[in-house]
Amino acid sequence: MKKLLLIGAGHAHAQVLAAFAQAPVPGVQITVVSPSALAPYSGMVPGWLAGTYAFEDICIDFAALARAAGARLVIDEVQAVDAAARTVHLASGAGLGWDLLSLNVGSTLLPPQGLPGQVLSLRPLGRLRAAWDELLASQARGGAPITRVLAVGGGAAGVEALLAVLARLRALRPGLAIAGELVTRGELLPALAPGAVRAARAALQRAGVEIRTGTDFDAQRVPAGSLLLWATGAQAHAWQRGSGLAVSERGFFQVNRQLQSLHHPDVFAVGDCAEWSPPLPKAGVFAVRMGPVLATNLRAALSDAPLRDYTPQHGFLVLLATADGHALASRGRWSLHGRWLGRWVWRWKDHIDRSFLARFQVPPGG
Repeated sequence: MKKLLLIGAGHAHAQVLAAFAQAPVPGVQITVVSPSALAPYSGMVPGWLAGTYAFEDICIDFAALARAAGARLVIDEVQAVDAAARTVHLASGAGLGWDLLSLNVGSTLLPPQGLPGQVLSLRPLGRLRAAWDELLASQARGGAPITRVLAVGGGAAGVEALLAVLARLRALRPGLAIAGELVTRGELLPALAPGAVRAARAALQRAGVEIRTGTDFDAQRVPAGSLLLWATGAQAHAWQRGSGLAVSERGFFQVNRQLQSLHHPDVFAVGDCAEWSPPLPKAGVFAVRMGPVLATNLRAALSDAPLRDYTPQHGFLVLLATADGHALASRGRWSLHGRWLGRWVWRWKDHIDRSFLARFQVPPGG
């Protein structure tokens, strides 16, 4: 019996389980490790923050997927990976071995210690849920008021989260004036088309957000009553560097064209935790596109068949929600936005997101 160990409940692993559920591989024992049975789809997180969706509505049910694939789901967190011993060590103290290992654990964010006010780190998503739920409960009880929401980071995550959090908190406490601010050392939304950037800037300004680009974050300038949204660049998990697997300067797993770890053909890595050469943007679309290739190559590796190359797309569509019933679209130099078009783009985004989740719904008893 060969052991296939899937670490992480990312978008690619959801596709692997769905593929193995449709066409099982005899003689393979599949184990999935995730901190939670529910894995949020990153594209819908801003909608959940804004209150548009319930948390359960944006999640892939990995418990159901695992059952459908005949896999065992272990609710636990990784503490260390020992490539030489082919063992993953978990927070519970348990150890799991593998014949074939796949890593789809995303990235994390590590805000500096001692920041003023309350801090919400936008990664990892499981911890974001607990922190956001606790903050909302405190505000609903009339706890210490939040009078300013400050996003650190000018990418899509920072912009969407800031607009969503402001909308939710203002709706929760309508008599309270809540200011908004965005600070980034670079430009606003550097990966988007110029028209989309202008539309996003206008949306931030309508929400009363002060935008400060080309500016380093200064904790000394944060006033009392602030909520910090930490949305800086993706970081590798600390345990990745000590795994014995090849990692980049930033600590991400280095992979070849078949998504295998360099020097360890029994290990695959995809999504934000992996680094392609040259590096790809840390965007969920790449993990989604890697999923079918990963499923094919895991199946091939289990039977010593040839592996398939993954070819990254050159461009990708960005759909950015503005928490006011609108969204904007951007791809390359092209963009779509505006008073009426923005409503249509939001419905388009909502349809795409719901359709993606529907692919992993397991019928009752399935």
